[in-house]
Amino acid sequence: MTARQAFWRGYLDCAPFILIVVPYSMLFGVVARDAGLDILQTMSMSVLVIAGASQFTALALLQDQAPVFIALFAALAVNLRMAMYSAALVPHLGHARLGTRALMAYLMVDQAFAVAVKKYEDRPEMAPDTKVAYYFGAMMLICPIWYACTLVGAVLGQAIPESWSLDFAVPICFIALTAPLLRSLSHVVAALASCAMAIAFAWVPWSLGLLIAAIIAMIVGAQTELFLRRRKACAS
Repeated sequence: MTARQAFWRGYLDCAPFILIVVPYSMLFGVVARDAGLDILQTMSMSVLVIAGASQFTALALLQDQAPVFIALFAALAVNLRMAMYSAALVPHLGHARLGTRALMAYLMVDQAFAVAVKKYEDRPEMAPDTKVAYYFGAMMLICPIWYACTLVGAVLGQAIPESWSLDFAVPICFIALTAPLLRSLSHVVAALASCAMAIAFAWVPWSLGLLIAAIIAMIVGAQTELFLRRRKACAS
């Protein structure tokens, strides 16, 4: 596979996510305007942050009159998943030049990461340059659509009927991302723990229960992985 072919393969592999990204980004534009942001502020947030989950988190907290530092902290905490994504991609893309890696970091989104890391695991024989090309192909489809549809939602938000219920895209998007990555018992246990803890801590103000649930789920998943490794070592 040439670099050109890898680029277009990544582009096409991310195409199904358009069905989710379009309403998801439009929804952010609508919600941002409803929260009091003007079009410039909405687009600045979308372009600079380019992370739907943290953007929605910050807006929700600001609408709940949470202190600004709480909104910023929560958005940062939600976006820490990008650090884990980066760590997972280092074995595949760590050879790229610093400027290229910086651009990769900016363009990283959940959908493209999930597609790219799965491809790298399924095709370990891919050459380093084709891995980079595949990554950019995946990113170059999602990001422009995110910007454009955010603008559409911000400009036409008041004209979008409430009956369209665009908020359906948020849970569907993350279910579609997460489900294919649940490949081991520790993954499944962590996912179940996060669901249970999110419900248990739903009473915590400013939606900070989600952060608590995420931390507990990571601990549970890590401990499950350690337990399975110890049991395997003892068995051998």
